[in-house]
Amino acid sequence: MSIPEIIKKLSLKKPEIGKKNLEKIFELFLKEIINSLQKKDSVELRAFGTFFVKEISAKKKARNPATNELIFVPKKNKLRFRASKRLKELINK
Repeated sequence: MSIPEIIKKLSLKKPEIGKKNLEKIFELFLKEIINSLQKKDSVELRAFGTFFVKEISAKKKARNPATNELIFVPKKNKLRFRASKRLKELINK
């Protein structure tokens, strides 16, 4: 499901809010999540899950699978998501 589809469904459920206001609210919501993750804070959405950033250490001996050449992989941050117990139960019904 894409963002416009989500906004459309929300506007059908709450037409008094207005589509433009829903777009602004959703944009602010996403910006706050991104800002927290950039600070390496975790974002917990109860009954949904937790987003967090995990630092992956540098690898000195990695191989390029195409050429079999040794390469250096610098350290980087990876976004991780851990689903809540409630979400896992709902998906597996």
